[in-house]
Amino acid sequence: MGVSRAAIVGFGDVAIIHHEAITAIDGVDLVGVVDTDADRRELAATLLGVPAFATVDELVDAASPDVVHVTTPHHQHITPTLAALERGVHVLQEKPLAASIEDGQRLVDWADGWTPGRPQVGICFQNRYNVSSQELRRLLDSGELGAVHGAYASVVWTRTADYYKAKPWRGSRAESGGGLLINQAIHTLDLVQWFMGDVVDIAGHVATHKFGDVIEVEDTAEMLLTHDSGLKTSFYATLTAPQHRPVEFELDCENAYVTLRNGLSVHWKDGRVTTTAERKAPSGGRSYWGVSHELLIRDFYASVDDPEPFWIGPAEAMKSLQILKRTYEVSGF
Repeated sequence: MGVSRAAIVGFGDVAIIHHEAITAIDGVDLVGVVDTDADRRELAATLLGVPAFATVDELVDAASPDVVHVTTPHHQHITPTLAALERGVHVLQEKPLAASIEDGQRLVDWADGWTPGRPQVGICFQNRYNVSSQELRRLLDSGELGAVHGAYASVVWTRTADYYKAKPWRGSRAESGGGLLINQAIHTLDLVQWFMGDVVDIAGHVATHKFGDVIEVEDTAEMLLTHDSGLKTSFYATLTAPQHRPVEFELDCENAYVTLRNGLSVHWKDGRVTTTAERKAPSGGRSYWGVSHELLIRDFYASVDDPEPFWIGPAEAMKSLQILKRTYEVSGF
């Protein structure tokens, strides 16, 4: 790995996870942090023990990072990402790709026609690195499950009004780009299209059932997704539950019924049941973020000199953004 100097842009909640991973990877040192807010810059410099800067250009000029981790709010993803890439710095950016299709397309266009020697750019859809996700992807690729008949997925979590009041951008259409689908359920949407194929048609509806006096985005969604194979996925998500439920993905197949729920269970038609436990690891971040951020980050660092672009790049990340934005359109939201 020819990378040793890392920096974080945006000192918010998920920056904790990225800092943990940077600290855990041998030979990688944090050399700087960027935040546009002066108070957060001061806090970051104190807590992380590195210089803090107001812009990416200041960071690059002073600290010469090899990789920048962009962990800003959604509407602030693309500008610092492009600023770093255009200075020749690799970028690992948090999901979603962007708050809008138009802004995200700027990064897709930058990455189009990528050639070796250009900086790598990756988007954090870390749930693809979960043990259960990897095993299900292997089973699908091997053909062991037989023909797939259809799928179901759900994200049933809880939030409070204080969650949105603490950081108002989360409830703003312009700044977050949406609500539940873009901020919480997007990881599961990404897995659905990764497992089932590109989504070509959407019937669905989004609504704000619980937090309408606090936010201008949705807290509930239901969709029927049609994939390019003709198969369909029934998808439900809400933030109105009293407690978090495990994320669920169920797959009805010719040879088995598969359930991804805190691990993977395969109920084979011949009576066998095989299970794959999910890994667990301590973290200063929220439990529902999962434990695979570090695996994705390690893989990204190991891939910066590869002759191919990182496998979860802007075009791949655009797929889940398009699904949720189309859902908003069809439901008139």
